[in-house]
Amino acid sequence: MPHLLFKLNNVPEDEANEVRQVLDDAEIFFYETDSGRWGFGFSGMWTKDDSQLDEAKSLIQAYQIERYQEVTEKRLKLEESGQQISRISYFMTSPIKFSVLIIFASLLAYFTVIPFFN
Repeated sequence: MPHLLFKLNNVPEDEANEVRQVLDDAEIFFYETDSGRWGFGFSGMWTKDDSQLDEAKSLIQAYQIERYQEVTEKRLKLEESGQQISRISYFMTSPIKFSVLIIFASLLAYFTVIPFFN
């Protein structure tokens, strides 16, 4: 029976390539499914070999922890250097656009919820 190793829906291509490389380096056999023409399917990396399942999952988990740490460090460096735009700095640079977005989101939520209260 196939076992899911890694979901590929909404995963950046560089991350998917790195996971493929991790599995290839460990000589773990896997195959991929895509989400289909219309995007309604389930894309992921699968294996049929039960003996390699635990090793594959632990390798992917270790990779994801390492990637999370790298991305967090990169984001912190960008914030310290002032290159990362935070929500507050976005508001300060364009308060009218930010206010319009907040008003639009509030109106959308209001008109979505109000029929349930009548």
